[in-house]
Amino acid sequence: MPVMMENCCGLCTHSPSTPCPRAVECLSDGPLCHTDESCTLKRESWKNAVNRKGTTKPVIFIGAGTCGLGAGAAATMVAIREFLEARSLHCHMVEVGCIGLCAVEPIVDIELPGRPRVSFMEVTHDRVGVLLESMLVRGEAPVEMALCQFPGNGEPWSGIPGYDEHPFFAPQTRWVLENCGVMDPVSLEEYLAAGGYRAFSTALRTLTPEQVCSTVEESGLRGRGGGGFPSGKKWRFALNTPSGSKYVICNADEGDPGAFMDRAVIEGDPHRLIEGIAIASYAIGANNAYIYIRAEYPLAIQRLKVALEQAEGNGLLGANIFDSGFDLNIMIKMGAGAFVCGEETALIHSIEGQRGMPSPKPPFPAISGLFGKPTVINNVETLANVPGIIRSGADWFRSKGTPGSPGTKVFALSGKISNTGLIEVAMGTSLDDILFGMGGGIPDGKAFKAVQIGGPSGGCIPAGHTGLLIDYESLGAFGAMMGSGGLVVMDEDTCMVDVAKFFMDFIQRESCGKCIPCREGTRRMLEILRAITRGYRDETPEQSLERFRGIVNLERLGQVIRKTSLCGLGQTAPNPVLSTLRWFKDEYEAHIFERRCPAGVCTGLLTYSIDEDKCRGCTLCARKCPSGAIKGARKSPHYIVTQECIGCGACLEVCPFGAVKVQ
Repeated sequence: MPVMMENCCGLCTHSPSTPCPRAVECLSDGPLCHTDESCTLKRESWKNAVNRKGTTKPVIFIGAGTCGLGAGAAATMVAIREFLEARSLHCHMVEVGCIGLCAVEPIVDIELPGRPRVSFMEVTHDRVGVLLESMLVRGEAPVEMALCQFPGNGEPWSGIPGYDEHPFFAPQTRWVLENCGVMDPVSLEEYLAAGGYRAFSTALRTLTPEQVCSTVEESGLRGRGGGGFPSGKKWRFALNTPSGSKYVICNADEGDPGAFMDRAVIEGDPHRLIEGIAIASYAIGANNAYIYIRAEYPLAIQRLKVALEQAEGNGLLGANIFDSGFDLNIMIKMGAGAFVCGEETALIHSIEGQRGMPSPKPPFPAISGLFGKPTVINNVETLANVPGIIRSGADWFRSKGTPGSPGTKVFALSGKISNTGLIEVAMGTSLDDILFGMGGGIPDGKAFKAVQIGGPSGGCIPAGHTGLLIDYESLGAFGAMMGSGGLVVMDEDTCMVDVAKFFMDFIQRESCGKCIPCREGTRRMLEILRAITRGYRDETPEQSLERFRGIVNLERLGQVIRKTSLCGLGQTAPNPVLSTLRWFKDEYEAHIFERRCPAGVCTGLLTYSIDEDKCRGCTLCARKCPSGAIKGARKSPHYIVTQECIGCGACLEVCPFGAVKVQ
């Protein structure tokens, strides 16, 4: 083991007989033994890190996560380089991950020597010149483009709110997302300078595997990917199961529609995940670990590969880490995007080279998992919490959240919400604070209708219940579930029957087909929903009777699927239908009995008519109608024969006078 000096980070590889000859003052928070040539991590690496303190050049940070690139960040980077070259300006350029506020991407931060770092929003390629001319040439911050300024040395910028004052960032508790959007995700030096890998070093040097499991168990950390099982208890099961080999698997197969938390964490801070995996592996005695990530995340995979190479190249992974005798190899396994592989036994089969299909439990993976060996499976967010717990202690983690749900939770806000993006809040935060505080409310003055939480396996929370606290106990009592943390917001223009049909279609297509209740039951539920929302004009009496029979059995069918499906995904598959039936039964009744869609979404149920006062008799609608349902003489008001209308909407699209009405 290394000989440690006071306040040493422990990230060196000296043997007991060759301690560091002296200590150097780290730019972050204390003396470190990184001067001797035998150190794996050299002092120069640290001097170039820690937010580039003392730099004499401006630093430009570009949000280059998937969301930023989708909003045009690549073109923004090209425009920045062209501007700098044309004016012979010298700046550091750093690509960072997503800071969370995806709604205003591309985001560009600029830090001038001696001044705080400022974040600017919606910096598309055509706005680069205005921004850089103002900041780099005139030394003035364009307030109208500014998002916020970060704490830092030097004179603050006037007229720009601080990061801790911004309504999106101020209420958050960013533990998992601490470095996302702030530091270079593929810089090991920056992660080390911010305290990275010290928790892993502390665990290896001062804690036994049993103590690590106990610390995690005492923290109350629960799995952030599904049912919320206590992580420390799962680790202890694996630790206490005798075996010659054990495994840790990080489940990064994020398949829920509207969920992008794991992707953003990996893109913005891959070393945090690696450190969490390393600590979990040490805790259960695993020498091999897998990161199971869907191939649709190419940027996350790329940054993860770079981070793994850096960790291995600097002795943080591999053989005899820190002279501790502990070996660890972490491998990436790319999945093909099957939703069912988010279920842990199906994921295990996929890694083994088999078809991704669930297996009955018990035995649970912690007892018999990958290749029949004890295996711990946690998702990205769960493992990303571990370094902070080991570094700061169980009480620190319990200082936020509720007694039964300690810590924080990352949520992805999407749908009809002003501030789409990622947030991290303390457990027990109300849905009101999330949606109408950090989320900015519903755009265009529309009324809030519901929010889908927990993905296809979750449930809807309707208006009137947004005072609900977001923690495992409160959601469970309400009949919803946390899931991985996707929040899909819906406004008054959303048809809840159509929402249920969308999720049921997704679930049915993603069913592995192994068990009959899930395979056939979800298909039948989807058929019923399609019958409810389809046009009735060509419906035969037999089809009408079949539709009513299906409706009567819809809820009962959902309960049967819930009770008899093999895996957790099948057991929660009916939730979208059962949840919308519970809270929006009036919409189902309107579709079934009145044959209309109150939100005007289900095109097969829309009724078209012509306002005689607005119609000028131009005949354009009649000429475009494919069924000849529009009648009337030229220069006289026209009308629609309802029995002949097929509901295509062609008349609505071509009418220049707004005379066509739809209900």
